[in-house]
Amino acid sequence: MTRLPVKPRLEWKEVRGKLVPRHRKVWTEGGKRREKVITLDWKGDLQELDRLYWLCERGQHEGQKPKAPEHSWQAVVIAWRKDPRIQRKLSDSTKKSYRHTMDAILEKNAGKAVSETSRQHVRAIHDKLADTPRKADHMIQVIRLLWNFAKDKLDWPLGDNPAAKIDLYGKTREFEPWPDWLINALPSAPADVRTAAELILGTGQRPSAAIAMRHDDFDGDEMSVSDEKGDERFSVYCPVRLRQFVGSIRKTGAYLLAKNLTQPLGYSAVEKQFRDWRETLGEKAKPFSMHGLRKLAIVQLAEAGCSDAEIQAVTNQSAAMVAFYRQKASRKKLSKAAQNRRDQNRNET
Repeated sequence: MTRLPVKPRLEWKEVRGKLVPRHRKVWTEGGKRREKVITLDWKGDLQELDRLYWLCERGQHEGQKPKAPEHSWQAVVIAWRKDPRIQRKLSDSTKKSYRHTMDAILEKNAGKAVSETSRQHVRAIHDKLADTPRKADHMIQVIRLLWNFAKDKLDWPLGDNPAAKIDLYGKTREFEPWPDWLINALPSAPADVRTAAELILGTGQRPSAAIAMRHDDFDGDEMSVSDEKGDERFSVYCPVRLRQFVGSIRKTGAYLLAKNLTQPLGYSAVEKQFRDWRETLGEKAKPFSMHGLRKLAIVQLAEAGCSDAEIQAVTNQSAAMVAFYRQKASRKKLSKAAQNRRDQNRNET
């Protein structure tokens, strides 16, 4: 007969005439005796018994892992995404924006119980994203949406919504196009910021899309650009200045702003470099962001006499947005003409 091993916390119990190994852990918690007993399915194999025993000793046995709460953030996100009544009402762009924010929630909270989320926790998330107010507000709105869905549609036993009545940053002001003095200061910026600025201004696309451009997105006179919001790619003519700049960049990977051979440098990394550089320029630089370069592209195209349709063909901005920034270009152009005429009249007088 095989001699049964003897180890700390390993016990043998007779069940239906057979000895069954069990791992028993005993401890005291809050003055009370606690224990955890796990039956080891060793199948009569001593090597398997040894493996299971040491899993228990390290706290890695399946029976020791805490069970995911039934009412977790992952569960509510899955239920929301599968609800046909909701999905039929949403546009593809809205679904995409919700997907990004929900994925961010799941990154650290997938297995956490929804009910354990406190108001202080939600407010801390909102404050942490203060540098990107639209993103911060959208996070609060999605948490609020999912909580209400779980409580009202899934009948989960939840209390008051912790995201309710948290003051949002609200609609942010439109991005200011960069002035000439800020463009002229670019030689003092880090190389990644200078490259990003040329790409955003030259392509007229959102900073994240421009920063993620690849070398093979440029093919002679054409460049392939990506509209993330509309989830589409299209080709536009590449201006000479940008074509020459791209040609001067030393290739260190597939992307113009390369993290390594196959990955791009992330938007956050470039944006942090930009903010650090902006700090060195003083108070007058604070109102400007990388998004302002995209708006400057509209202004420059408008000042060059381009029609709204031509500007949209380059930047893929909405007609309303093009009209808004065209006004800035028109005001600048008209004011210059008016002031020149005034100077001319005073000289003649």
